[in-house]
Amino acid sequence: MKLNIKNETGKLKSVVLGQPNSLGAIPTLEESYDAKSYDTIQKGIYPTEKEVIHEMNEFEKILKKYGVQVFRPEIIENYNQVFARDVAFVIDDKMIISNVIADRADEQEAYRKIFEEVKWRDIINLPETAHIEGGDVIVWNDFLFIGTCFSEDYRNFKTARTNEYAINILKEYFPKKRILDFELKKNDREPYKGILHLDCTFNPVGTDKCIIYKDGFVDESDYLLILDIFGEENCFHVTDEEMFEMYPNIFSISPEIVVSDSSFTRMNNHLRNEWGMTVEEIPYREISKMGGLLRCSTMPLVRE
Repeated sequence: MKLNIKNETGKLKSVVLGQPNSLGAIPTLEESYDAKSYDTIQKGIYPTEKEVIHEMNEFEKILKKYGVQVFRPEIIENYNQVFARDVAFVIDDKMIISNVIADRADEQEAYRKIFEEVKWRDIINLPETAHIEGGDVIVWNDFLFIGTCFSEDYRNFKTARTNEYAINILKEYFPKKRILDFELKKNDREPYKGILHLDCTFNPVGTDKCIIYKDGFVDESDYLLILDIFGEENCFHVTDEEMFEMYPNIFSISPEIVVSDSSFTRMNNHLRNEWGMTVEEIPYREISKMGGLLRCSTMPLVRE
């Protein structure tokens, strides 16, 4: 397979979609590793496997409707494998194998057959202490936007998934990219007060537009830098409540076509009516209760 990911919105040719089968038991509060899951476990509304399977099947139908080749990881019994984005990710023609948190370390074994489709020289394995997950990495032509946590308390946050060491290594591998790191607010238990990954607060769409949540960044200057790059008129701003519902985390099949949650009425109408996009709406409310949404569920391999 010849990998090719130059940006977030080029016409999608092949993708890995996460695996909803055999989710296992509902985690305990202590076992949760993101604030949204902690919140839904506490409220007793964590989704059932049946609901998750239904929503991911709807997503797969849309992908195949547009002729996208869909790969799935092998099933690990009693294990959450919904969020493919964080196991590995592609930049240009290279696949970077993530060093995910210990809670998810076994997940990568289920991707072995997919990894074998890629030339070994196109796979980058990071040093063990370089922590990064695909949700924090947004490829945008000459830019690499990366979410991180510089806090001295980094090791105390389960939601701190990408460290400075990993960013420095990516700078070595991709010296021609303009790599911008954005420090994100972190909170393991209160989903209104922290951001799990960069794609939960910022996500490009189309060819020159983006969805953004201003208060996800530690430094306002990072938010303002994104506005400078895209132009304020090309940014759709989400509210606190919309961030909580995970509005930014939609998925692009092409510059003209996005897949979005059917409940995101205000944003879906804007994408259609103001930006002229085709919005494929599917139900994804239950999966959102596990701390991720549509972009989180995918690992794009090839775009035009």
